[in-house]
Amino acid sequence: MTFRHIEIQDDLLAAIDYCYEQGWTDGLPVVPPELSRVEAMCAMEGRPIETVLATHPATGLKLTVQALGVNAVMAGCLPEYFPIIVAAFEAMNKELFNFHGSTASTGGSAPLLIVSGPLVDEIGMNAGVNLFGPGNRANATIGRAVRLTLLNVFKMTPGISDKSTQGNPGKYSFCIAERADCNPWPSLALEQGYPEEVSSVTVFAGAGFCNVENHGGNTPEAVLSSMADAMANYGCISLGQSVVVLSPEHVRIVARDGWLKSDVQTYLFDHAKRSVAGMKNVGKFVQGEYTKQGMTDVHRGLKPSDILVTVGGGDAGGHSAFIPSWSRSRGSIMQHQSIGVCIDC
Repeated sequence: MTFRHIEIQDDLLAAIDYCYEQGWTDGLPVVPPELSRVEAMCAMEGRPIETVLATHPATGLKLTVQALGVNAVMAGCLPEYFPIIVAAFEAMNKELFNFHGSTASTGGSAPLLIVSGPLVDEIGMNAGVNLFGPGNRANATIGRAVRLTLLNVFKMTPGISDKSTQGNPGKYSFCIAERADCNPWPSLALEQGYPEEVSSVTVFAGAGFCNVENHGGNTPEAVLSSMADAMANYGCISLGQSVVVLSPEHVRIVARDGWLKSDVQTYLFDHAKRSVAGMKNVGKFVQGEYTKQGMTDVHRGLKPSDILVTVGGGDAGGHSAFIPSWSRSRGSIMQHQSIGVCIDC
């Protein structure tokens, strides 16, 4: 982004229209990036505004603290949300994430952010009812800030550099929080090796959301078999990673018999599979990718740990979620980052 100070008549609607004219929006109105708001946003980071947070591997375009602050303001973020967005881009900047492929491919992925740890409650994120839906400022605007940054800084423009065949609604905003009060297992932040007082954000290049409904299953096997079947559907099965978000109702059934998260991952991996013959029948068997693993069946992922399991959603209702990876093969590898907060800003 090129930064310049523009004087606009004291008219909010005129300023919003100016942002449209410059092509700075995702199709929805944005908050005009007024200087004092941008400065307040950047102050939450603590590092100089010219600090580079991420570099696009294909174009060389760089994301600075200031550029991210501008887009966070336009998305409608509050300053206290900014450390999450910073950490998200630092995670996506890691080589294994495949930053370029996941944003340019026909696969149509969107960066899914999962925030875990005490910051969830501190900034009022939604981890409960309507987890993936609208209504919460933090969830909606944090996810939107990522999209606006991809558009405005990295120039991932639909139809030009973003070649998504159909895309998915997560391309507007795709940000959730892990629900701690219903989680029988260690949080994602703890799993990732961070202390209890530290929060983390996990970023995953996710394709379309799949609702997995099971109101009648009352055993871990019944609930998880429904999930595994969704994960193994011919339309999206690949060697890529997965995100599984278990609802409180489902996780209570799974955990009451003492199942650990590793048990869930193993069960899902073992059962989310298709035969090689079946994959050949639908034209999805890729000789070099599958046979080199010595597979007789094609599993969702290469190993149980390729399935990230977390907890979220409302207390009632037998609905959980599966989010597949964007790529036909390994694609990008999900990344995580601790969230740093500037205490003395």
